[in-house]
Amino acid sequence: METTGLWPARDRVLSVAVVLTAPDGAVQGRWSTLLDPGCDPGPVHIHGLTRERLAGSPTFAAVVDELSELLAGRVLVAHNAAFDWRMLAGEALRIGRTLPVEWRLCTLTLASRLGLELASLRLAALAEHWGVTQRRAHDAEDDAEVLAALLPRILSRAAEQFLELPLTRCGVERDGVAVYPPRYSAAGRPPPCGYRNPGPLAPGAPLVQGMRVVFTGPTRTERGALVDRAAAAGLEVTASVSRRTSLLVTNEKHGATRKARAAAQLGIPTRDEGEFLALLEAVAPGVPEATTLAPA
Repeated sequence: METTGLWPARDRVLSVAVVLTAPDGAVQGRWSTLLDPGCDPGPVHIHGLTRERLAGSPTFAAVVDELSELLAGRVLVAHNAAFDWRMLAGEALRIGRTLPVEWRLCTLTLASRLGLELASLRLAALAEHWGVTQRRAHDAEDDAEVLAALLPRILSRAAEQFLELPLTRCGVERDGVAVYPPRYSAAGRPPPCGYRNPGPLAPGAPLVQGMRVVFTGPTRTERGALVDRAAAAGLEVTASVSRRTSLLVTNEKHGATRKARAAAQLGIPTRDEGEFLALLEAVAPGVPEATTLAPA
């Protein structure tokens, strides 16, 4: 799936691709479409879907019945499934519909629990790890095909480790926002990240492995999924703000929470959820805890 942005309440879906698979991974069917969002397509430099390419495409309302038939009775599997589900559910809500999806499975969350020695758990990194060819990044059809090829491998590795699948029940959120209490993922508190803390996030700089991140307030992505993604990227998620905190992630404004006020007093940089997710796309390598730095 490709979208105009990250927020279900204001952004739109531009393309959807579905690959139907059997429990053994065999492909049972394929379906895809571009969509006319009725607005600016957003970051064309990422997804390549210009107004010209989208011209003449159906609206979401025109395909919702066909999409519903494909999804009915199946588990929605996606890489960052919480985001995909919220965007699809948001489109359905706009036209007074709901989608017949009861459960979703996030392969990003599951991959973060497999103990893979990878610097990134992005779809491209997993594809390279398992020898799956990715032809076009940020293309809904190719992403769906790649994920369908990866899914049996991910599930097999999870079964070998006797891991419980992180299945999440789907539902409709008020105003497109789900409020979750702060928590660690179902796998338990993330282990120490294993990298030295490089200090606070600098303006215009990337995240660096080892940075300490704190979340506060409501999030559109499930809190557990955010924590898993941060931990998988080599960041350390902590429950409270201190002088060692590198970044506070919050969608609230003007110090609405105790953690936000503490961050403001300590001069800790703050980013909203969308900015944080964008930064996660390119986390710089950190210095492992066991590494001894040479004197300057």
